[in-house]
Amino acid sequence: MNFKVRIFQLLMGFVFCVGYSQQNQWPVLKTYDQDHIQKIKMPVGGIGTGTISLTGRGSFEDWEIMNRPAKGFNPTLENRGPAKQKGPFFAIYIEDGDGKKQTRLLEGPPDEASYEGAWGANSNHHGLPRFGNATFKAAYPFGQVLLSDNNLPVEVMVGAFNPLIPGNIDDSSIPMAILNYTVKNTNEKDLVISIAGTIQNFIGFDGTRGKAINNKNTYREDNGVKGIHYTTEGVNPESEQWGSMSFVSLNEEKTTHRTAWQKMVSRWDKKRLDYWDDFSDDGVLEKRINDEANAPLGSLAVKTTLKAGEEKNFRFLITWHFPNRQTWDKPGFQKYIKATVGNYYTTKYKDSWDVVSKTLSRLDMLENQTKAFVNALIKSDIPFEIKESALFNLAHLRTQLAFRIKSGQLLGWEGVFDDRGSCFGSCTHVWNYEQTTAFLFGELAKTMRDVEYGYATDETGLMSFRVYLPLEEGQKWGKAAADGQMGAIMKFYRDWQLSGDDAFLKKHWPMVKKSLEFCWIPGGWDANKDGVMEGSQHNTMDVEYFGPNPQMGFWYLGALRASEEIATYLGENKFAKRCRAIYKKGSKWMDENLFNGEYYEQHIQPPMSAKNVAPSLIGATSGLKATDFTSPDFQLGKGVLVDQLVGQFFSHLVGLGYLAKEENIKTALQSIMKYNYVENMTSHANFHRSYALGDESALLMAAYPDERPEKPFPYYTEVMTGFEYTAAIGMLQEGQTEEGLKCIRNIRDRYDGRKRSPFNEAEAGHHYARSMIAWAGVLASTKFHYSAINKSMSFTSKPGTYFWSNGYSWGTCEVKNNEAILKVIQGQLELNSFSLDGLGTKKLKRQLINSSETLNIKF
Repeated sequence: MNFKVRIFQLLMGFVFCVGYSQQNQWPVLKTYDQDHIQKIKMPVGGIGTGTISLTGRGSFEDWEIMNRPAKGFNPTLENRGPAKQKGPFFAIYIEDGDGKKQTRLLEGPPDEASYEGAWGANSNHHGLPRFGNATFKAAYPFGQVLLSDNNLPVEVMVGAFNPLIPGNIDDSSIPMAILNYTVKNTNEKDLVISIAGTIQNFIGFDGTRGKAINNKNTYREDNGVKGIHYTTEGVNPESEQWGSMSFVSLNEEKTTHRTAWQKMVSRWDKKRLDYWDDFSDDGVLEKRINDEANAPLGSLAVKTTLKAGEEKNFRFLITWHFPNRQTWDKPGFQKYIKATVGNYYTTKYKDSWDVVSKTLSRLDMLENQTKAFVNALIKSDIPFEIKESALFNLAHLRTQLAFRIKSGQLLGWEGVFDDRGSCFGSCTHVWNYEQTTAFLFGELAKTMRDVEYGYATDETGLMSFRVYLPLEEGQKWGKAAADGQMGAIMKFYRDWQLSGDDAFLKKHWPMVKKSLEFCWIPGGWDANKDGVMEGSQHNTMDVEYFGPNPQMGFWYLGALRASEEIATYLGENKFAKRCRAIYKKGSKWMDENLFNGEYYEQHIQPPMSAKNVAPSLIGATSGLKATDFTSPDFQLGKGVLVDQLVGQFFSHLVGLGYLAKEENIKTALQSIMKYNYVENMTSHANFHRSYALGDESALLMAAYPDERPEKPFPYYTEVMTGFEYTAAIGMLQEGQTEEGLKCIRNIRDRYDGRKRSPFNEAEAGHHYARSMIAWAGVLASTKFHYSAINKSMSFTSKPGTYFWSNGYSWGTCEVKNNEAILKVIQGQLELNSFSLDGLGTKKLKRQLINSSETLNIKF
């Protein structure tokens, strides 16, 4: 290549980047260079629909669309040796004016870790030519991969997203991946190019189970849409793997297709060679017939001409529709009940082609509204690490972690393993931490409360902390978790406050009340009603604590305060006074007895006999009974627990104030930083799972500056991001800003694209629900609080522009010169008062602010 041509390419590369941003204007929060892309997998799909992941190289992997996780599944039903690495792919054909032809995979370099294997390299399509350079840009749900190569006259931006609009649940739950291939001609001459994609019809096989039988690919053209509709005539219509898929082009240019590839005529399968030769000849696909294929391959190719310096965008859609979701697939944990609970999203569409038909005319609107949301957040004056952690962890909500059954309720695993869910039942003591759903999709959060109080709680007030499916069997777990049950009360209070829904309140309050009174049963958590939990307290450490401790203690105090507020609102003054009295005793006792001058600790109090423990509180740990009630193992003791103040964190979040002395709360957080923070994990001894290693920095689950139980709770040497966020956001709430940001920054540095995916904070499984507490960082840094009951809103008085969302409406608030400029971007907001921290409260004449309207409030 001569020097003049290379200089022209470099200049065109710069123009391409500028031109691309002007044309597409997708927001970007973070860019990952080529050394930090190999672990990136960004889920693309709607809430409760399943996803396909865009990798940092530009490929599409982890096809998790058939009602179960499928990490590493790149659909190919050839499972012999190297044939396993022949999943879906896109390629580009390039022909210059001199007749030179080149064909490349539309991906960057493979991971060097995949070079070695029994059959050689084991990455997807490892032997095909590809681009030499790749960078990844993201502001979830937008992902973009810039591909370039010194030997090619084009640069390509591979983009993918799925609509995500706070408050708009249905439009954020579309089973679709929207793909953009923007090609820039960096040459001085015109080019002929063609973009082709190939996806196999794997209906019937989800990566682990099932089989493709007599699947059919049909080419269709409707209203300018050209594509392949994937169906089956042989898969059982009642199986989880039964459904339909569609792969369509929205481009006006010449489109050719294949609904099948060449038949396999010998063990030396050359059908991929046949395809590559055909496409590399002229960028046009010739048809092939293969009536014997149970899982036929389908391909689309779009061909056009690019003038020198010109760029064009090629848009494709992948849609899916798999209606037969089954109950929790957890034999051995749940007493397995085989039943179909369905998918809510499939009630909105007849099949995958109907998804295209109903969404097509609205694509631009959905994209613009998604961009408006993301831009409002990332352009706000919220610290970078908070925006990153909040936005990128939001991806978890749109994986196989969470799903909506046919009747509409949202449920979730704790996390997901590679091919199945991890820990079933919308586990209350894990989902207590999650704040994303309530503040972005309030109606969805309320359905989780409907499950907890409408199905999981029995007449005694015992809430099964894991709910069975179908919902009519919801109470079969039959065990209560102290933190799960108390946290559910606080979540109920939060969701009522954010929604202002009194019908929701009155429907569930009787069972909420019973769930608090359950604390006071003989042998229960607080049988003597002194405001202190002493009984057998199953909790999120998967053990029972015996004796007073801060983790359960603050959850309990928060539940008492929330119940007091609700009872007062409903005129149940006697119950409100009881809650208040118990709360005050408990708060005073914890400060005087559990606070040791630096932090809150546990006082271990063995029950001495099973007779002293309520039967419903025995054996909640994975069905195992405690072996020694006289000297129980797995206690916290005098440890510095990283989330000892989780109840206090939640109390601030919902405006209930301090649950104990302010100075003690602040000191305890300082002690967590003093004792639990490890600058370099190389020197740390961990005896369980490792989520931080080497030179990484982290907060430990617990530290023991003095004495330690011989057998502490099992996770004490671990690091888990959801717990780290709890402490870090608590620090932000208490004005310990630098410390809190440092802890959040350390987490995100670990998920850097080189070592781990930025969209997959793990704990007991991928995409762990607890990490979605990260959204609370947005609330803490802006001091945002909203009550639809009081019709009040408050913010920090620090000058800046801040994003806000209450689960039903969202917008920005600009603070400057003792003035707040409140903008509603979407939704509707009714306010009676507005506060700026430290500047006071302004009473408003009942103000109804609609979408795109602004309210100026001067102080």
